[in-house]
Amino acid sequence: MSVLSRISDRWPAAWPLQPLPAHTWARQEPTYRGADPKLITAALERAQARPSGNWFVLAASREIRTDRPFGTRVAGTELVAWRDEQGRVRVGPGACPHLGAPMALAAVDCGDLVCRWHGLRLGADSGPGWALHPVHDDGVLVWVRLDGAGGETPTDEPVVPHRPAGPVLDAVTTLTGVCEPEDIVANRLDPWHGAWFHPYSFQRLAVDSAPAVTDVTEAEDRFLVTVTFKVGPGLGVPVRAEFVCPEPRTVVMRIVEGEGLGSVVETHATPRGTDRDGRPRTSVIEAVVAGSDRTGFALAQRLAPAVRPLMARAANRLWRDDLDYAERRYEMRTR
Repeated sequence: MSVLSRISDRWPAAWPLQPLPAHTWARQEPTYRGADPKLITAALERAQARPSGNWFVLAASREIRTDRPFGTRVAGTELVAWRDEQGRVRVGPGACPHLGAPMALAAVDCGDLVCRWHGLRLGADSGPGWALHPVHDDGVLVWVRLDGAGGETPTDEPVVPHRPAGPVLDAVTTLTGVCEPEDIVANRLDPWHGAWFHPYSFQRLAVDSAPAVTDVTEAEDRFLVTVTFKVGPGLGVPVRAEFVCPEPRTVVMRIVEGEGLGSVVETHATPRGTDRDGRPRTSVIEAVVAGSDRTGFALAQRLAPAVRPLMARAANRLWRDDLDYAERRYEMRTR
């Protein structure tokens, strides 16, 4: 027996970090049999049939500030967001109603936007060509309601996933690719690709259960996965997680057993509109919301400004690859 084997045998099972055996990537157990295209498509169609209330994730909550505006596009609509003097998020049209100046370049003064072209002051009051959109700030993400783009019956609030109770540590990352929201969601509804496509992050991944193609109840409409998250050479954190779609543009991975019980990774697909070549562009806005009752978690919270970039870097690496997957899916289905 090797030294590593003896260490592994004596490793306390209660520790969150567990040793990982050496393995060869090409000799993993193939997962293509489980990744049935009909099953993934059926799960995607059920997700797309759920109501969104016309709400779209706009950006991370901490990106919207009181000292400068935040400009973006959602579903082809140019928008500008900022916070007023009370810290409330405001979202309005991205073009000045006077001569179309970009309000993303405006100044924020006393909670209002002041256009840099001619000094027109715009704020909470509506006027010709200027009306604020309904907005929801859940503390991690900011959502905007666009009834014209959504085309559904509007709701007062978005479908915000359930998050861990008590103190949390969150990080949000955003990447954009040439695809549509359904391609982002379909990627997440294929957990079988994890250890093959992301060997730097996942090992020992097994899909314990998946929903059927037809006659699926709400409780059954989830993927249950056992996986080890790699955190260093030869070390990982084994967990069990579920994947669910609470609304058409969101997939939530929630830890149901193991370290960080209740922690979630929310993947939101926000359509931006088309580029100059007429191709659709969609942003992945992914929020990691972690909670733990361990004593050391309080220290992690105090070090949040240093920890968040590390969390975001890990998510960026995954989604650089997963956007290749989503973009390839879009290309294949629209050829």
